[in-house]
Amino acid sequence: MAIRDILACSVMSCVSALCQTAPPGGAADAGYRVVGSSITGASGVRPAVAPGESKLEFQSSDAALVRAFQWMKSQAMAYAFEGDPVGPWYEAAEPGREAFCMRDTAHQAMGAQALGLARHNKNMLRRFAENVSDARDWCSFWEIDRHNRPAPVDYENDAEFWFNLPANFDILDACYRMYVWTGDLDYVNDPVFLNFYDRTVTDYVERWGLGLEEVMKRPRLMNVRGMIDPGKKFQSARGIPGYDEGDHKYVLGVDVLATQYAAYLAYAYIQEARRNVDQARIYLKKAAEVRTFLNTTWWNAREQHFYLQLDQDHQLEGRGGAILLARDAVEDGPKMKSALQEAGRSIEVLYRYGDPDSGYDRMLDAALNPRSRREYPEVPFSWVGALVNGTMGVTLEADSPLQSAISGYWVAAAIKTVPGLGTKVGWAELRNLPVRSNEITVRHEGIRKTVLTNQRGPAIIWKAAFPGSFETLLVNGRPAKAQSTRGPLDRVTSSVRVTVGAGGTVTVEVPK
Repeated sequence: MAIRDILACSVMSCVSALCQTAPPGGAADAGYRVVGSSITGASGVRPAVAPGESKLEFQSSDAALVRAFQWMKSQAMAYAFEGDPVGPWYEAAEPGREAFCMRDTAHQAMGAQALGLARHNKNMLRRFAENVSDARDWCSFWEIDRHNRPAPVDYENDAEFWFNLPANFDILDACYRMYVWTGDLDYVNDPVFLNFYDRTVTDYVERWGLGLEEVMKRPRLMNVRGMIDPGKKFQSARGIPGYDEGDHKYVLGVDVLATQYAAYLAYAYIQEARRNVDQARIYLKKAAEVRTFLNTTWWNAREQHFYLQLDQDHQLEGRGGAILLARDAVEDGPKMKSALQEAGRSIEVLYRYGDPDSGYDRMLDAALNPRSRREYPEVPFSWVGALVNGTMGVTLEADSPLQSAISGYWVAAAIKTVPGLGTKVGWAELRNLPVRSNEITVRHEGIRKTVLTNQRGPAIIWKAAFPGSFETLLVNGRPAKAQSTRGPLDRVTSSVRVTVGAGGTVTVEVPK
């Protein structure tokens, strides 16, 4: 694969999943702190130093969307801290725990990057990387608190702790995405990160029975230390085979395989960046094998849907799909159409597969609905990520160093924009968005005109794309030959690649 479009992965779908009413057990049962009659995740104890305000700004013709952004930005930044033993961090766990867990950190990273918290992301991801251990069967700590220790609520000792098996894969994928967005070479050179990547795609897969030749036969409980004792708090939660924590009988969730696919790709691209050609090719092949496995073994051809999980009798059951779409793991055609029907409430899927109006509705509901779980830390960070990647359609395309000879040139990353305003937003402008060594402003006027300003940093490559097939696009009023690309479900976009110099502004639009 020559180019990878770096997306938010599960970021936007997390907004949909979390913005619901409080669990039936009540706020206290869910780990919330109740203040008066409202539910809040705001911690009662603040570190000494706060990181300050984010420079990210958003304006739009839609006042409700602006109001939603301001609330979400303010709430997210209230969860970001410095001055603690763990280093710069933000809350990414059950509210009030003063901690960050692997799943939430992976899903919040894009929003944090957009808000200017790259140092926080790097520190938190590295904390997970440095704690991978043979004693924990190559798991890291599921949750780390501000004192730089495994959160006591989830950890007794190396034999008894809480851990969901997609987590290592999710963190590996997040590390690669943050490498692309920041250009920070520590993500591909630091021995601590490299050890985590290597262990995850080898020892971790082997220890937990996640290789394709054994994954359909694995038991739910593996690597149990001592006799199985129902009275031990975490013995049965040490290696939960998916993110579904309520069902205690299934032996494998489809989300394990979806995140494994993403992790293999990320590992291959990291090896490409390190010029390890053979290793990169091995894991590109492994990723393709996982994808094929999902689209064959995990596809119910008779009922036309993907399965959700493998039950205790090793029979496939349930209906899944959203996580596979988020991870690019679904083949185009009937399978993708079926998965879309299953994932209709996912914000990520709505934006990505051509329904921005519904995505907009879900964004406003997540931000402004007083019954939502919008004060759960994952929601505001994920919402900001969804605004960047979905509403504003800003992603990065990372060229493969190994394929650069084919295209005749190589750049570290190109900024791609596809307006996601739909019919409900007239215009929108995102300012001070950090991208590698740059800060940019992106302004969409409907879905036919985009203006990009390179506010700070060296020259950049901008791939300006629009829905539809057009022979030419206007670059600062002058026609330029457009390249049309056919995507999933025959959706066509037309684009041009332009250079935007330091301090420069370029306008690209569809001819009238």
